Amino acid sequence: MNMKRKTIIAIMAAAALHVQAQQTWTLRQCIDYAVDHNLQIKRSDITRQQREIDVNTARNSRLPDLSGSVSENFSFGRGLTAENTYTNTNTSSTSFSLGTSVPLFTGYRIPRTLELQQLNLQAANEDLEKAKNDIRMQVAQAFVQILYSDELCQVANRQIEIDSLQVFRLTEMMRNGKASGSEVAQQEAALAQSRLTATQAQNDRKLALLALTQLLELPSPEGFNIVVPTTVPPSPNAQQLSPDAIYAEAVMLKPEVRAEQFRLEGAAKSIDIARSAKLPTLSFQAGLGSNYYKTSGFPADGFFKQLNNNFSQYLGLSLNVPIFNRYETRNNIRNAELSRQTQLLMLENTKKSLYKEIQQAYYNAVNAQAKYDSSEKALHSQQEAFRLMQAKYEFGKANITEFNETKNNLMKAESDLVRAKYEFVYQSALLDFYRGRPFDF
Repeated sequence: MNMKRKTIIAIMAAAALHVQAQQTWTLRQCIDYAVDHNLQIKRSDITRQQREIDVNTARNSRLPDLSGSVSENFSFGRGLTAENTYTNTNTSSTSFSLGTSVPLFTGYRIPRTLELQQLNLQAANEDLEKAKNDIRMQVAQAFVQILYSDELCQVANRQIEIDSLQVFRLTEMMRNGKASGSEVAQQEAALAQSRLTATQAQNDRKLALLALTQLLELPSPEGFNIVVPTTVPPSPNAQQLSPDAIYAEAVMLKPEVRAEQFRLEGAAKSIDIARSAKLPTLSFQAGLGSNYYKTSGFPADGFFKQLNNNFSQYLGLSLNVPIFNRYETRNNIRNAELSRQTQLLMLENTKKSLYKEIQQAYYNAVNAQAKYDSSEKALHSQQEAFRLMQAKYEFGKANITEFNETKNNLMKAESDLVRAKYEFVYQSALLDFYRGRPFDF
């Protein structure tokens, strides 16, 4: 059986790798897959199922119970006989009983407990959605990191092309006596540095792919790739709303806030449940039973005859009125009230944490937009500076050191723009996500 199970697991893993290798993944596919396979989400779903069972248990507590018992007793030594005398003898008895009880009034404990468990279930549903939102944010951030790494690789490859062209040009010039060997060596060193930068960019991209596949619970990043959007433009209107306006929408939608609100309502129900112990309870009981008795050395009716003769039934009502229970009820009520105060603080803390997150995302987006605008201008300036420097260098009016310095400034400006762009993209999408919009770019 173990061998069969291992074979099935191996086949499933191979199938997953095959599917993984056959397609590239969009952001939406990554998010949907992660939501379906993430282990934390599965644990949250198990907790939700447990709360469903608790609701079912509370609802069924209204039903009558039913219990049966069978007992067999043996007595040895001196005992009472049928003639009402005592003698040394052995006796045996067998008894059967079947009983039920129905709660008629429990001081409102049953309905209040059911309401509490239903609130706990609603809170568990929101906890599950919170876990899904967390993984959505992580996947979107990892996806953006891959896009960022892709563009850095492109920037590095363009620098390799420029340096390779210059190495070729200087080599030809050296053959014609128009360039020195030191100039060629210096440019070859610049080419090697550009190749090292490209290698680092490729390694960063591999690590970014690994991070995303781990979020997706995929067995390996081999063969995994993403669909690069044709355009990923930062939204110039991402910050039209203030943090307060975004928070006003988010506080009504975010599952972490709703979960704490349900728990606060549940804490109020717990107070009511504790107060239920002050009220009397009334229950109905009914049952039937019979027994068989045999004393060694004395005649006795047959087993079934005795069961028939001794068959009995009963009906009854039981009223329990609490009078004094050593202040247990009072203290339970006080503890429940304190728990409600604690839950109220937890709700406020969750709201404040949400507001701080929105503030942080908002100002990060504002700063990223400012950096993006500045980086665009800086890139245009560096592109023009590089064009002029390249022309001067080709006409011999600038040396290789000046050329490489201008080229490096251009590369830095391109990298800064890419970084600002994707920071702006993610922070803007994050603000929309707080407002209930899905990640989509």
